[in-house]
Amino acid sequence: MNHALLFLLAAAPALAADPQFSEVFTSGSDGFASIRIPSVLTTRAGTILAVAEGRRRPNDQAENDIVAKRSTDGGLTWSPLRILHDDGPHSLNNPTLVQESQSGRIFLWYQRIPSHLREHDNRIAQGLDGPDIYRSFLLTSDDDGSTWSQPSDVTATTKRPTRATTIASGPGIGIQLSRGPHKGRLLIPFNEGPFGIWQNYAVFSDDAGKSWSFGADVPNALLPNGKSWINEVQFAELSDGSVFLDSRQFGGARLRKSSISRDGGSTWSPVSEIPGLTDPSCMAGILRFSFDDAAGNGRLLHTGPDSSKRDHGTVWMSTDDGASWPVKRELWPGPFAYSVPTKLPDGSVGVLFEADNYRSIKFARFPISWLTEKP
Repeated sequence: MNHALLFLLAAAPALAADPQFSEVFTSGSDGFASIRIPSVLTTRAGTILAVAEGRRRPNDQAENDIVAKRSTDGGLTWSPLRILHDDGPHSLNNPTLVQESQSGRIFLWYQRIPSHLREHDNRIAQGLDGPDIYRSFLLTSDDDGSTWSQPSDVTATTKRPTRATTIASGPGIGIQLSRGPHKGRLLIPFNEGPFGIWQNYAVFSDDAGKSWSFGADVPNALLPNGKSWINEVQFAELSDGSVFLDSRQFGGARLRKSSISRDGGSTWSPVSEIPGLTDPSCMAGILRFSFDDAAGNGRLLHTGPDSSKRDHGTVWMSTDDGASWPVKRELWPGPFAYSVPTKLPDGSVGVLFEADNYRSIKFARFPISWLTEKP
């Protein structure tokens, strides 16, 4: 090899490694016909927790259990499946994880749907008690997800006593604000019904999760026909400590819907559409990956299908607090549905996502530089 070629090779920038994929949950295994609705958390200790709904039948309410796996090697391998909550014939839905940064306590939110009801059933009652209501539950872990508390019923601090029928945390993740006047606040994104008349709002805690309360619904959530154009929802923190809401579309253009809160999730701006973020009507993920980098830019990541269908799983990046999303790269070309991104201990990106027409939930990991590299 001549010296000129050696010099060129040495001067060429190293290419980012291709994404690595591992299988986390497989439908038809561990006694579950279907395993869906992923939530993922990278803990302070570097463990990756993956949580989902283990469904006895392949539909949304099917005696669902809350199930989990752990990875201690960055998502390359996973522990055996554990059932965290089995509520008999009732259905447990919408897992949503968050960790409090000071205590390290992990919170896992989800809801119980009575066995005789379905999400669209007009028998679902308003109120905080009775056999026909949705309830919110909370599990906590103080040892990195190795063991968990008994379920706590937190319906009264999560659900409006009037109007609301269905309620759903996330699904996905909650956040903790790291700056601004509400620094330290834990925020859980929520969606409430009746079916088709959904509203988004925040449940929050200012005392490290000892107590919880909820804020106002997002305004402008209903279209002129009385139906909502938002549904499943996630949050991300902006550079000034404001909260960016990223919601699934159920009307209008096939784009994600958004709102901003300047008061820590208590109130919100009217719903608007996010140009550049495609949505075939599917839950999607958003993550504050970094604040200011060496170039003075912070980075937000969004994951979801870049298609009119649930396929072509893509990662988008914004460096202007979500005002624009100019960077995107396809992660998974085939069927791709619900997804949740996370930042790994080594600074890589992880994405837990549904693949293969809901037959599996996979985990991808890749360096952030992969996003801006030409394929």
